Amino acid sequence: MADQKKAPVFCEKYCIICKGARSGNSLCRSLQNLELKIMGANGCIWGKARTEYYGVTPDQQLPK
Repeated sequence: MADQKKAPVFCEKYCIICKGARSGNSLCRSLQNLELKIMGANGCIWGKARTEYYGVTPDQQLPK
């Protein structure tokens, strides 16, 4: 069987900061920008998994 990765759902559905920032909350957006500056372009480990799986960074909406 092919190696299939599971979708990283934490960053997408449960992370208060990432989910809030993508929905437009200014406080969450500020916290996320700070996190991205400290941790790098992909953010935390869940943001990195989201970037690898979907091809977009944690501060961007999923492509349709």
